[in-house]
Amino acid sequence: MVRRIDVTGAAGVRLAAWEFADPPKGRSETDRSPGVLLLHGLMGRASHWASTARWLAERHRAVALDQRGHGRSEKPADGSFTREAYVADAAAAVERLDLAPVILIGHSMGALTAWQLAAERPDLVQALVICDMRASALGAASQREWVDWFRSWPVPFATLADVRKWFGEDDPWVERPNPARGEFFAEVMAEGLDGWRPVFSRRQMLVSRETWVHDAHWDSLAQVQCPTLVVRGLDGELGRAEAQEMVRVLPRGAYAEVADAGHLVHYDQPAAWRAAIEPFLDGVLTS
Repeated sequence: MVRRIDVTGAAGVRLAAWEFADPPKGRSETDRSPGVLLLHGLMGRASHWASTARWLAERHRAVALDQRGHGRSEKPADGSFTREAYVADAAAAVERLDLAPVILIGHSMGALTAWQLAAERPDLVQALVICDMRASALGAASQREWVDWFRSWPVPFATLADVRKWFGEDDPWVERPNPARGEFFAEVMAEGLDGWRPVFSRRQMLVSRETWVHDAHWDSLAQVQCPTLVVRGLDGELGRAEAQEMVRVLPRGAYAEVADAGHLVHYDQPAAWRAAIEPFLDGVLTS
């Protein structure tokens, strides 16, 4: 079972949260199983966490959030897409859904949001999983590449099969065929009168990315006091040396990597992803 829960985020933005499995009867004083909040990356949506959330729901209250501008959440034309807004939204979800002290699991931009929340509100966070997000600055050249990439999208797509083929094979950013990537992007498309288009605004995605791509985030990472697992795909965007330096900077850091996975670690290799993070989560439960 998956049920939608509406949450009010920063500045009144309406957010859609999705709880997997039956809602709990009530969290008793003897219930030691922490809630989990899953935060997708830029252009993602809560449904990308479905596989992860279902096995987490066997032991936790598992909730995935459509972040502002994404999925079914509000996409205000004049809204704020700053780091502060994303972090405040995540804090609102944790507090209003009674998930604290929560385990935060974030991918890419969602991982940055997660560790910034853990740094700012340690009272809300019990543990953290960072999936394929760099702490170093990516820079202006990276942002220009994204502008060019968005312009290359052949929208509207005539069919979902065309979406899967372009993002899985024809996209110039694809080094080799990747069906999982095609499926990932098929989940963020909606059908209109002229074909299939993304459910997000590419302009808003660039505005959001602009707020963090130029800066390094080592200082906030070093402020995270809870147990933290840094996970990378061997073919992802986070290199091994930087990932291990992130672990060194973290006061209570640990490291894991997933073979045969790119940036979309949890989506590329769901079984190996589970094997990488489940021992860490077990340790959180028994600590």
